[in-house]
Amino acid sequence: MDLFNNLLLGFQTAGSIENLFFCLIGVLLGTLIGVLPGIGATATIAMLLPITFQLEPVSSLIMLAGIYYGAQYGGSTTAILINMPGESSSAVTAIDGYQMARKGKAGAALAIAAIGSFFAGTVSTFLVAIFAPPLTAIALEFGAAEYFSLMVVGLVSSIALAHGSVIKALAMVALGLLLGLVGTDIYTGAPRFTLGIREYADGLNFVAVAVGVFGIAEILRNLENERTREVLMAKVSGLLPSREDFRAMIAPVLRGTAIGSVLGILPGGGAILASFASYTVEKKVSKNPQEFGHGAVAGVAGPESANNAGAQTSFIPLLTLGIPANPVMALMVGAMIIQGIVPGPNVAAEQPALFWGIIASMWIGNLMLVILNLPLIGLWVKLLTIPYYLLFPIIMAFCSIGVYSVNSNVYDLYAVAFFGLLGYLLLKLRCEPAPLLLGFVLGPLLEENLRRAMILSRGDPSTFVTRPISATLLFIAVVVLIVVFLPSVRKKREEVFVEED
Repeated sequence: MDLFNNLLLGFQTAGSIENLFFCLIGVLLGTLIGVLPGIGATATIAMLLPITFQLEPVSSLIMLAGIYYGAQYGGSTTAILINMPGESSSAVTAIDGYQMARKGKAGAALAIAAIGSFFAGTVSTFLVAIFAPPLTAIALEFGAAEYFSLMVVGLVSSIALAHGSVIKALAMVALGLLLGLVGTDIYTGAPRFTLGIREYADGLNFVAVAVGVFGIAEILRNLENERTREVLMAKVSGLLPSREDFRAMIAPVLRGTAIGSVLGILPGGGAILASFASYTVEKKVSKNPQEFGHGAVAGVAGPESANNAGAQTSFIPLLTLGIPANPVMALMVGAMIIQGIVPGPNVAAEQPALFWGIIASMWIGNLMLVILNLPLIGLWVKLLTIPYYLLFPIIMAFCSIGVYSVNSNVYDLYAVAFFGLLGYLLLKLRCEPAPLLLGFVLGPLLEENLRRAMILSRGDPSTFVTRPISATLLFIAVVVLIVVFLPSVRKKREEVFVEED
């Protein structure tokens, strides 16, 4: 009964005219940036963070959430029509979706992606509503030691689930933790690693780091690899899948939803990992694996369901523990702090309308996406014909304006330029930047809880292993780290991500 009452409160909050408007703006913006390769949800949300100063907390978070899962939808459009995924999580969709489009089944492929995403979004939203309250109750029992251990598990998991080399992912987390140390010591008040620049006394601007590493670096990469886009300009028709397509998509959608719902909770970009894992599973269980890569329905339905489910369930650790599961959730933490909200288990008790309003808005947003996206395909196709050399100056200008408007600090623009070049270098070295951003966000929290736990225990480090929950979490972290370095597991990781290359 409590769940029903809470959901009713959520739908009343999300269903207000103002919040419906911002949900619509969010999903439309998300679809747009998902369609246009080279921007991405992370950079867009980072650019829009300054706007949230002027909005109500619920409205701003509903809009930012809509951008995130809207981008998952939009990325599939470019993947299917021009073989260029707008979002990383749609890279797998391009393999079979584009082949379906070339066979004249572009409409069916787009509809399969939309239906699978809506079903997965509905199920995963329901899972968020079920599991968030009990997890919040457990989190209220956490002390400094437990939070420290939980963040260690999160960082280790982000290493395990990162693409490519485990050593490189470990190095990215370490670099992120080091960058998080820049600023003023939380207990002594002494400046550290500021290079004598007063503007860095409060630490590096999170928005500048995020926009540089993800936005500017991605623009530079796209300029280097710009190619002629083969847009399928023929009218997209047949937006309803055939009866045979429906039968072929049911099992992959169910499996993709299950995979995405689980992997989305884990730190390290669950939506991206979920789509690759789903494609691998579908290929393994298929009776006709030779069809994959040549227009298999399962190759579109499974990954699209998985990435949308992963995007939704990544809100569970954010809403219950205040711990971001991926870079976008890290930005959501930033948005909550801007609004004066302390992320964590107290949000559900102190601001139930906000907590349940965000959850209810996910279902409303997914419904909007299905209703709006298919009729707007013609518009998205026209946008895809705009040359990238015309788009990138506009994108960079908006990035710079957004970053500068946060603190009106010119040093933030220098930081964007520096981290943009650093992000591009990391991409060239095949280092995934997501663990870096997670390390940067969690670093200060990790340090604060470590030092607080040590003060409470009067300098006794055994407090981390004598408290049952903390000891269990640290044990999990150690086991995950050991398992990841096993040769057989390393080989399996390479197989999961092989489709990305």
